[in-house]
Amino acid sequence: MRFADIVIPDTSAARGALEVATVYCSPALLNHSVRAYLWAAAYGAMNDISFDAELLYVSSMLHDIGLVKEFDSHTVPFEEAGGHVAWVFGAGAGWPVERRVRASEVIVRHMWDKVDVAWDPEGHLLELSTGLDVSGRRSEDFPAGLRAEVLERYPRLGLGEEFIACFRDQAERKPDSLAGVFVRAGVAELIRANPLDR
Repeated sequence: MRFADIVIPDTSAARGALEVATVYCSPALLNHSVRAYLWAAAYGAMNDISFDAELLYVSSMLHDIGLVKEFDSHTVPFEEAGGHVAWVFGAGAGWPVERRVRASEVIVRHMWDKVDVAWDPEGHLLELSTGLDVSGRRSEDFPAGLRAEVLERYPRLGLGEEFIACFRDQAERKPDSLAGVFVRAGVAELIRANPLDR
């Protein structure tokens, strides 16, 4: 598996989601969102997991949009806020309600410990890919050459420390959120030990 083997959807919704992420996310968070899709799509292809590329791409671009100030919520966890943004985005893209709901589900579930591939392949792939990109979990499942290509094209730009700050902020304001649980469990140490940053 090489970078050139990864299928990137070229639809109006995919282009629109990238535009939204580009306008609102920091450079590090934007690259993280793109890498989240690339890792997910590569893993799906390497493991014969059928997935909806457009749905996965849009969800990847918007999965952390709830961390940016314009879409941050003081009442719900960031992944739920991001799910609501995805629902609204899908309405604007002309998606049927069921597809908007799916994008929201995929985004909410990316924070879960595990998502069953049998009933949500896109959620499974995004949960796996974001775990890889944030903390390096299961990095050995990806060929070294592919890791190098992706990181060269979309460098990390200090994502680890930015993410730690975002999660600590979420935990302080929303202690019952999964971000709060992760902070109390020591996620900062896992992030700082990410092999992708070496």
